Amino acid sequence: MIQSYFGVGRIYKLGKGSIQYQVSSVKELGVIIDHFNKYPLLTAKHEDYLLFIEAFNLIKNKEHLTSEGLRKIIGLKSSMNKGLSLQLKAVFPGVEPVPRPTAELKGILDPHWLAGFVDGEGCFLVNTQNSSTHRLGCKIELRFQVTQHIRDILLIESLVEYLGCGKVFRSREAVDFIVTKFSDLSDKIIPFFEKYSLQGTKSQDFLDFNIIAKLMKDKAHLTKEGIEEIKRVKSGMNSKRK
Repeated sequence: MIQSYFGVGRIYKLGKGSIQYQVSSVKELGVIIDHFNKYPLLTAKHEDYLLFIEAFNLIKNKEHLTSEGLRKIIGLKSSMNKGLSLQLKAVFPGVEPVPRPTAELKGILDPHWLAGFVDGEGCFLVNTQNSSTHRLGCKIELRFQVTQHIRDILLIESLVEYLGCGKVFRSREAVDFIVTKFSDLSDKIIPFFEKYSLQGTKSQDFLDFNIIAKLMKDKAHLTKEGIEEIKRVKSGMNSKRK
């Protein structure tokens, strides 16, 4: 789908059920850059994108063919993503990382953007666990969750206001937006994704999530048969989906 949308790039199979979409030629990368200039990234990844453009322009102008230009590119790379590998640090000693640009968070303007973001970074979870306080010995909880690196905490915090529900939890390196309140899931989260559809395989997890939510709304989780049906649907979700 992504390849046909952009009309450039190639798809590679990585094994273990993973695939990768890759664009590497200067001409084709121009198509990708034009797209993200028109539709800017909202996460901290936008900062990596700005550094990527600088490196792209150096290569486009053939500066990577000079020692000075190559070191500039390595300096840019050292500030992107996870930085330089140990091998590159050994080959290019003394290269100083360039300062990372600061991308201002403008907030979520397009619900379709949020749907695409959740396609990549969100998950729909169904937790079942034994419980001595529940009549049938089983507690069932639905959870919608979006997780990002701690540097995107402002974006994740903005989801609370944008969706009108949920809470934010932070750890040392990660931040989570989590919704577990059933009425919020039923009245806000599910209707949102029914209106603004997910496009990847996560859309199937959402459909199963919705099925279970409807079962719980009809009190099926209070019966033995209903619990078994919920467990059956859950058994094919997320990493267990074939």
